[in-house]
Amino acid sequence: MTDDAADDTTLITIAPSVARRYLGVLSIGVIGVLFLTIAFEADGLWTLMFLGFAIVAILAAERLWRSTGDSIVLTRTELRTGSGRILTPVANVKAVDRGAFAFKPSNGFLVRLHEPCGSGWAPGLWWQRGRLIGVGGVIPGGQARAMAELLTALQQGTVKDLL
Repeated sequence: MTDDAADDTTLITIAPSVARRYLGVLSIGVIGVLFLTIAFEADGLWTLMFLGFAIVAILAAERLWRSTGDSIVLTRTELRTGSGRILTPVANVKAVDRGAFAFKPSNGFLVRLHEPCGSGWAPGLWWQRGRLIGVGGVIPGGQARAMAELLTALQQGTVKDLL
């Protein structure tokens, strides 16, 4: 086995469970249906406003369903999605923050980068803006903690002998 093949080996993968996906989509979908119901009862411009809110909520539920079908994968060299989008190389990770007061998604962690790696968003899974990547949402907290600890160890170089 070459070093390149060893570097591309998946260390940990996190993905939302089916129950979490259904619960998240159902919650947002119910809000959309409630706005739709209110829109039919309202008059004038209120109807249009609530109809707009309903459309946005239903589209958000659909986007959440599509995005949570993916996963997040950590290898020795990169943090990427299961579909292949590279979020950041491990060498670019400055710090991993999963504290109670960190600006992070629920059940997740925040990755601070040395250099910006673009922008993107997969609702319920990850977001990326400049030098920050937030991982979390509908993923299980235990899996997110394990990935955060492993990413921290990779970033600090303390995991080389273990894997």
